[in-house]
Amino acid sequence: VLYEQEGVFIHSSCGKNDDQDNLIAGILRVIEQENEVVVDWRPMDETLDTSNILCAGKDSSSVVEWTQTPKEKCSRGADRPSSYEAEWDMVTTVSFKKKPHSNGDATTHANGESKWSFLFSLTDLKSIKQNKEGMGWSYLVFCLKDDVNLPALHFHRGDSKPLIKCLEKHVVLNESPHDERVLLVKTQKSLSQSFENLFDEPSYGLLQKWKRDPYIVTMGKFSKVTNYIFDSLRSSDSSNQRRPPSEMADFLNDTIPGLKINQQEEPGFEVITRIDLGKQPEVSRREPVSAEEWAKNMDSEGRILDVDYIKRLIFKGGLCHTLRKEAWKFLLGYFPWNSTKEERANLQKRKTDEYFRMKLQWKSVSEEQEKRNSRLRDYRSLVEKDVNRTDRTNKFYEGEDNPGLILLHDILMTYCMYDFDLGYVQGMSDLLSPVLYVMENEVDAFWCFVSYMDQMHQNFEEQMQGMKTQLIQLSHLLRLLDSGFCSYLESQDSGYLYFCFRWLLIRFKREFSFQDILRLWEVMWTELPCQNFHLLLCCAILESEKQQIMDKHYGFNEILKHINELSMKIDVEYILCKAEAISMQMMNCKELPQTVSEILGIENSSVTPDLDTGEGESGAELSCPASLYQSMSAPVSAANGTRDGAQQTAETQSLTPA
Repeated sequence: VLYEQEGVFIHSSCGKNDDQDNLIAGILRVIEQENEVVVDWRPMDETLDTSNILCAGKDSSSVVEWTQTPKEKCSRGADRPSSYEAEWDMVTTVSFKKKPHSNGDATTHANGESKWSFLFSLTDLKSIKQNKEGMGWSYLVFCLKDDVNLPALHFHRGDSKPLIKCLEKHVVLNESPHDERVLLVKTQKSLSQSFENLFDEPSYGLLQKWKRDPYIVTMGKFSKVTNYIFDSLRSSDSSNQRRPPSEMADFLNDTIPGLKINQQEEPGFEVITRIDLGKQPEVSRREPVSAEEWAKNMDSEGRILDVDYIKRLIFKGGLCHTLRKEAWKFLLGYFPWNSTKEERANLQKRKTDEYFRMKLQWKSVSEEQEKRNSRLRDYRSLVEKDVNRTDRTNKFYEGEDNPGLILLHDILMTYCMYDFDLGYVQGMSDLLSPVLYVMENEVDAFWCFVSYMDQMHQNFEEQMQGMKTQLIQLSHLLRLLDSGFCSYLESQDSGYLYFCFRWLLIRFKREFSFQDILRLWEVMWTELPCQNFHLLLCCAILESEKQQIMDKHYGFNEILKHINELSMKIDVEYILCKAEAISMQMMNCKELPQTVSEILGIENSSVTPDLDTGEGESGAELSCPASLYQSMSAPVSAANGTRDGAQQTAETQSLTPA
């Protein structure tokens, strides 16, 4: 049950009199079933007898409206299975008409009241009309497809806004341009109907789930979301039944409402210039920072002497594992870089007290209390489900009754108390797991996770603003780097870069091995060499795969499948080298578009304070210029580090309409 509200009335003879007998009190629910979400209203006194629910068969091609007569009721009842009440998945849609009264017939119950019920799937909803005139309460009317109107629901004991908010999680509602009181359900052209005819119900249900909530499907049992899409869309006879790529691109585009990426053929945009980025420089990496190097950069009181220097060392080589437990606390912002050892000990003591106070909040909730707290129940259910399938092949989390799993669970539940508005969203366990593995301490892992979530918060918010922004920014960077590849992706209806969704959502957690993720994350946490370095990592991976994708003429489905199958096959050191080379390439460009400068945090200044190479060139430079990294030699070289070293050009688009 996603939503439940008592005191939602139908006025059976509204406008004729105000007699209480003409008000039918009921309960309104929004219920998630296996393959769909349904809206259900029934009178308060209604039992499990479903003889009053009018339903269309599963094979109905459109919404059917029935008026149920006593004769029809008997004949239909005989055809129903005995367990009909539980067979909700057989109900496609329900429409409503008041039942006629007759002396002694089955439609009039012993108490003299005519019973009303309806249930319909959100896939059959066309629009919602809402109003709040002079009555003091709000009411709304559901209009189904084929213009079937259900009776007005009057919210005598609360507002209808929570219902609308709940529905917006599953369908896109837009205000009608002709009547601000009407909310229109955004349709996906004929795609929904064509899917229903093409696929069997399980596949269609999976697609519907991913459309409604890509987080849950991506991070749930369909952990490889792009492969899942590919498999679901692939039919037994690909030559006759595979969906056109353009239809599939429209389907995916509707998944993240509000995502706008300027594609080359977009009307109103004009290619105005070509930018020469020059050759990608050769880049090498060094050995991980050792305990000796770390200790040398710390004074007698435990302060870090040169923060920028130690960050550059970490960026170029990462950390040896023995240092991670201490260094990650600085990188994530749990420990201030300028703090002394004593100050950090005091901080840990305060944070320990704070953590256990929050932990006690959910630990002390009784079963009776939790029955009345649906959000806490939902959070707990999601956490328990995710914990049981997070990194179970890692020794730290493998086996039953593993202490690591208990800590993972407790930290995530305590985070729900720390940020109850966000609570728990699937995927967050993937971010916590490596942190807890390194810290081996419940309190330290929690506060490091809090700091990490401060960076990642927008990825998990309901409106998905973080994901929208990153996909748009990635499109800008990729177009500058290789406009030809962008054009090819667009020609295959892949220009929205949805295959990067999982990369961005949980920062490549499922693309690299566990140990490689430790290295990758600590490099990214240095915030060098620029803002949004993780987007350049995406560019590096895509550029590395460009030749195969284009040479083999991969289409929409093949691109999704190919990118997904890169999981656990990417060389982390090579990709770090390539992404760094791309950052230097862009930094050295004197005609960098303003949009890209803002994405990467490039300032129009001459020299940064810690640059010791004399006067710098005019133009756009990163706050941490590439020369700082070039000066740091390393024994670890990048194999094929400049595989695509040929001069590259990029077309950029003006944001001014042509």
